[in-house]
Amino acid sequence: MTDGVPFLDRLPGARRYWYAGLAVFLIAWPLLFGNFWARIGVGALMWIGLAQSWNMIGGYAGYLDFGHGAYFGIGAFAAGIAMVQFGYPFLVGFALALVVSAAIAYLVAVPTLRLTGAYFAIATWAFAESMKQVALVTEITGGTFGLSLPRSPETFIGVPVPFQIGETFFYYAMLVLCLATLALTYYLFERHEFGYRVKALRDDQDAAESLGIDTTRVKRQVYVLSCMVAAVFGSVHAWYIVYIHPNDVLAAIITDRMVIMALLGGLGTLTGPVVGGLLVFLLERLSSVFLGSTTFYLPLIGILIMITVLFAPSGIIGILRGEVDRDEVRKNVKELGEKFDLL
Repeated sequence: MTDGVPFLDRLPGARRYWYAGLAVFLIAWPLLFGNFWARIGVGALMWIGLAQSWNMIGGYAGYLDFGHGAYFGIGAFAAGIAMVQFGYPFLVGFALALVVSAAIAYLVAVPTLRLTGAYFAIATWAFAESMKQVALVTEITGGTFGLSLPRSPETFIGVPVPFQIGETFFYYAMLVLCLATLALTYYLFERHEFGYRVKALRDDQDAAESLGIDTTRVKRQVYVLSCMVAAVFGSVHAWYIVYIHPNDVLAAIITDRMVIMALLGGLGTLTGPVVGGLLVFLLERLSSVFLGSTTFYLPLIGILIMITVLFAPSGIIGILRGEVDRDEVRKNVKELGEKFDLL
């Protein structure tokens, strides 16, 4: 029986201390390294959470959602509209982002989840593009001017708070959201019956239905949940950067990054989006900071994607778990080399 036993106490000795040390390190990060690295941490944590949100529908459920980034923008504008147009504090905008994203996601899920494969991908992509065009011509979103959000101690909960709303605050906010997303994913998709139902419909929907699983309901639940997670990160991001524009927070590249991060790390795994998110974000940001190039990382990511698709379909996590057959990799490399006269 493990009821009432703390989580860390249930872990093997070495892993228990590793997790405890990691937790201390993450908590101390902004205090140890200052605002610059706190800003890097904010971005890394946000993209890990976003990659995990896409992994829920794209990895665990097997539905390639090419419009997932729209909910990041919906969450950003829900919070922005609440704060700018109605004068509410951020927490109200945060709650509004959850409600609005859930409502829109359900309305989108009902017709689109009847589709599969490329048809679902195209439908969700079209939805995301339509959301951007609507935001560009709608007055309440600021149209082509965007929205500038207020950020001060009193705009958090409506009354002044005794701490600064700066880099450190947003680092801890993103840390809490990221860890909550990972914990939710672990519980629902790795340990709960719900996760087994999701994986069953991904592997064979007809077989899942023959076992009595309501696949329509399960698909809608996963889709709505994943979209709400993306919207939550969007709302915090909007308050963090202060200014939002439809071309930025509703850009197609947001979805593209989520897909790449989950694919590189490992689809349908808990830690895959963590590894992929860190890798892609750090390559992008550090190449920009230290090499002065915002595009240098793109060829590297392209090479990594090709290698992953050809030799490690289960991603980096699959390699670390030993799921990649080395003999098969050598065989594929040899065949490619002979085909292109490289060997």
